[in-house]
Amino acid sequence: MIAALLFILFAIFLIIGVPVAIALGVSGIVAIVFNNLDTTWFGLMSVPQSFYAGLSKYPLLAIPMFVLLGTIFERSGVALRIVNFATAVIGRGPGMLPMVSVLVAMFMGGISGSGPASAAAVGGVMIGAMTKAGYKPEFSASVVAAGAATDILIPPSVAFIIYAILVPQASVLDLFVAGAIPGLLAGISIIIPAIYLSRKYKMGLLEKDIERPAIWPSFVRAFWGLTAPALLLSGMRLGWFTPTEAAVVAVFYGLFIGMVIYRTITFKDLLIILRDSAELSAVILFVVTIAGIFAWALSTLSIIDPITKFVVNSGLGEYTVLLLLILLLIIFGMFLDGISIFLIFVPILLPIAEHFQWDLVWFGVLLTMMVAIGQFTPPLAVNLMVSCRIAKVPIESTVRWVLWMLGGMCVALLLLVIFPDLVTALPRYLNS
Repeated sequence: MIAALLFILFAIFLIIGVPVAIALGVSGIVAIVFNNLDTTWFGLMSVPQSFYAGLSKYPLLAIPMFVLLGTIFERSGVALRIVNFATAVIGRGPGMLPMVSVLVAMFMGGISGSGPASAAAVGGVMIGAMTKAGYKPEFSASVVAAGAATDILIPPSVAFIIYAILVPQASVLDLFVAGAIPGLLAGISIIIPAIYLSRKYKMGLLEKDIERPAIWPSFVRAFWGLTAPALLLSGMRLGWFTPTEAAVVAVFYGLFIGMVIYRTITFKDLLIILRDSAELSAVILFVVTIAGIFAWALSTLSIIDPITKFVVNSGLGEYTVLLLLILLLIIFGMFLDGISIFLIFVPILLPIAEHFQWDLVWFGVLLTMMVAIGQFTPPLAVNLMVSCRIAKVPIESTVRWVLWMLGGMCVALLLLVIFPDLVTALPRYLNS
């Protein structure tokens, strides 16, 4: 009864528009109180303990650092320089600017690991350029939002950090390495329909009139930004620093680029960057912390075990259960942000994954791919909200374009299910 109250309250709060963090916290507290009516403090002493336990995890230190790094690279002009270099390499023609948008979004994901941050950085540069080249604004917004969704798959990834905290058996470094090939596959699955749609509807015909940058000068200007992901991954692989330490190193590297090399960031800009990054980091960490109360309520009320037993004893096969999980998380991904989905569902789904003996790194990448799909799937897609705001179009106008890219991402997800080695081979090779 109390378990039902927990989920019903949470659903009601979401329906009436209460922020996710507040909905998680209040429903968890109410369930704890009703479960401990016979005690003096109604179990409320567990609330501050759960609050602190949800925040006091060393890997969480990487999140504000990667958020800060993404903001630094956005403000320093790195995105524009990388766009020019990608345009110089790929050239002009129908479908080429959408390809550049997706590739640059993927690259920005290798710096910040945040989809909305990448959508803002790439969209600010590319949406206007695509509109001038003859692309429909709603199509441009769809491409940028879908491309930015790959960011949580490409290392470094905030989603992978959260998953590693919830599932200690999967290390952050293994998840970072495992996400490389799926992230690339996801990008390709968006580029193909983007090029097809551009040519089918004769968009981008004005691209040929836009001057193509020279390759070598544009490479020189983009060089410092291009080396950032290589610095992060090679440093972690060689053991120079942990993923958390890598985030700090990357921030200083980004500041060096912006303030010394490009000189596009001043001390006055730095205060604004720190303020914006602190606000976004606070939102993320507040959700993580409050979710600790919800998770404690799930554990105390013994909700997880009955759900696991029900699924295991339902007679459904392994792949049927996996298909249902995929549908469930994609649907929730339309309404909740990725971090909230991980915090709510991973504790529930982990026993199911362990029962079927699924590789937990593979399972984490699969969950992240589902969340990525939700980030650009209406009605409440965070990436799409950002890109539509830049393009000045309503979200509903993007549906006809988004569906094509959604189909492409679902094909990529299916390939990860059929061929698990696409995820597990690289970390297994590097650990051998």
